[in-house]
Amino acid sequence: MISQPGPGLSGLPGEPADSIAPLQVPSGSRAGNGTVLNVLLITAAAVVVVLVGFFLFAALGSEAFILCGFLALIPLGICLLGLHWIDRWEPEPRAALLFAFLWGAGVSVAITVLLGSMVNEVLMTLLPLTPADVIATVVQAPLVEEAAKGLGVLILVFARRSHFDGPLDGIVYAGTIGAGFAFTENILYFSAALFETGGVSLQLGFVFVLRGLFSPFAHVLFTAAVGLALGLAVRKPGGARIVVGFTAGLAAAVLGHMFWNGGMALVYDDFFLFYFLLQVPLFVLALAGVAYLRRAEQRLTRARLGEYAAAGWFTPAEVEMLATRSGRRQALRWAGGFGAKPAMRTFIRDATHLALTRQQLVNGRDPRMNAAREERILAGLIRTRAVLLQTAGTARPS
Repeated sequence: MISQPGPGLSGLPGEPADSIAPLQVPSGSRAGNGTVLNVLLITAAAVVVVLVGFFLFAALGSEAFILCGFLALIPLGICLLGLHWIDRWEPEPRAALLFAFLWGAGVSVAITVLLGSMVNEVLMTLLPLTPADVIATVVQAPLVEEAAKGLGVLILVFARRSHFDGPLDGIVYAGTIGAGFAFTENILYFSAALFETGGVSLQLGFVFVLRGLFSPFAHVLFTAAVGLALGLAVRKPGGARIVVGFTAGLAAAVLGHMFWNGGMALVYDDFFLFYFLLQVPLFVLALAGVAYLRRAEQRLTRARLGEYAAAGWFTPAEVEMLATRSGRRQALRWAGGFGAKPAMRTFIRDATHLALTRQQLVNGRDPRMNAAREERILAGLIRTRAVLLQTAGTARPS
């Protein structure tokens, strides 16, 4: 049962209601202010990115740093556009995504540089018969890099718990970390090709095509395994679930990375055969999985908002508007007719967050915190609806 049903309200688009009773949020139900924590996390990660940037600038020189950085922006843009497509239904907070990118581009790279050689030495001692290049590429790199990136996803589970609702959220956060890591790593690979031939050459172009155009999503896919597993784990309460999810996701990410780095040996160093026979099908499978999760999130939104409609918070027309892509497009066009698109976007975003918060309550996750959040979101939705209907009424010709 919805804890505090509200008054019947008109749907959108539609006629403005005569009066809208505000929801009184009980004092003391406000969520703890996480702004300070967010600022500290972003600031710390940004400092590390600056330090990594200075290190690369000093090591590569200004011309190589600028050229390779510009080239690395192209696969980064491809990755971010793909992640934006995944994130369209319930966009994650920009501050959290900024932290994820900074962690990937800076902190995870720094951890890899600092720990990589030490881990490599340990592995060479444990695996004395294994060639050094195989240990470095197929074993050490996947272990250290995926652990460094995965740690950032784990931090987001606790730092942005209210917005880490399920597997899609985990994929977006983890994918953003992976995209950040790949951005910095691509600068290093492009600069290596640049210095190998003493300038811009076919070698640089070849490396750019292989890494930047053929496989820009590699690190996104690896780290997404951690995000997916943690997203499934946080659906239900319990710290043990998070530990198990992180361990399982990290193992999948490491194995996937090992397979990626060592896979060409299976096809006798023929990259294109490896790419079309193994990498392309895996990428298509990942796309199909994401599409399935997006549809599942849409169905969940409709089901949970339907419960609020039964209690009087929404009309059936509003649920249709909020829980379907066509309904959202129609609502944004309607609101755009009188300059209220931002308010409608807020209404849609908060309603989606309300549905996911309700799902957390149903699953028994953080009941006190989510009950207070539920009340705040409902209060905000009523205020936004009032603004929309008032603006629509004012814009109507007399």
